[in-house]
Amino acid sequence: MLTPMVAGGVVFPGLFLLSKNTLQRLPQLRWEEADAVIVSARLVSSVQAIMASTAGYIVSTSCKHIIDDQHWLSSAYTQFAVPYFIYDIYAMFLCHWHKHQVKGHGGEDGTPRALGSTWAVVRGYLHKEFLMVLHHAAMVLVCFPLSVVWRQGKGDFFLGCMLMAEVSTPFVCLGKILIQYKQQHTLLHKVNGALMLLSFLCCRVLLFPYLYWAYGRHAGLPLLSVPLAIPAHVNLGAALLLAPQLYWFFLICRGACRLFRPRGSPPPSPCQTQD
Repeated sequence: MLTPMVAGGVVFPGLFLLSKNTLQRLPQLRWEEADAVIVSARLVSSVQAIMASTAGYIVSTSCKHIIDDQHWLSSAYTQFAVPYFIYDIYAMFLCHWHKHQVKGHGGEDGTPRALGSTWAVVRGYLHKEFLMVLHHAAMVLVCFPLSVVWRQGKGDFFLGCMLMAEVSTPFVCLGKILIQYKQQHTLLHKVNGALMLLSFLCCRVLLFPYLYWAYGRHAGLPLLSVPLAIPAHVNLGAALLLAPQLYWFFLICRGACRLFRPRGSPPPSPCQTQD
């Protein structure tokens, strides 16, 4: 178990530092540190998402029996990904920190003016990214122990499908980068927005009904009978995992309404709800 976790602890921070230093030092680029940090963090998230969804596809398609079949990648990648969630909490804070400095809240040398300002940035980060930080903490403290200990080698098919939820992440990251650089009205941003909406709907929201349907087909049960046939704690876990996905999907839909609304037209009230 230790080897994949150590590898993840080296790969993800190492890739972040490599990307940041490359963007800052290449003569053709010479990016500012804030831009390099933010883009590098998005790049690492996208790489992790591609790796996770690829591993998930291999696992889910290799397991013909959805309960008993096993694949070594299911446990290996789960262990490998644990350091990513820890790293990403810090990487998101760095992104928030640099955005705070860009807005003029830092000193002349880019450092905070006072200790109170540092704590204000931390509080602002936790307030803005609370759900994401909670999600990452739950992945490490709850989902990882459950997947390693509680499953006892069963259900690799379902774990593989859950890993494929990361398919939408590269589109989310690219969308944030385009917004950061004021490219909201480009064709690339609109195409990426449509792909993000579709991939998030299929791979994160509809994933849960699909998993229930897959178990129902395996057990010879209709879809609506599956929740009554499985333990209550499984339904509770699925509901807790689905809830933030629905919230984030609502935010994506609201952003899509703003993106594709013709300029100058009055906004539809459901899509123009303020933050």
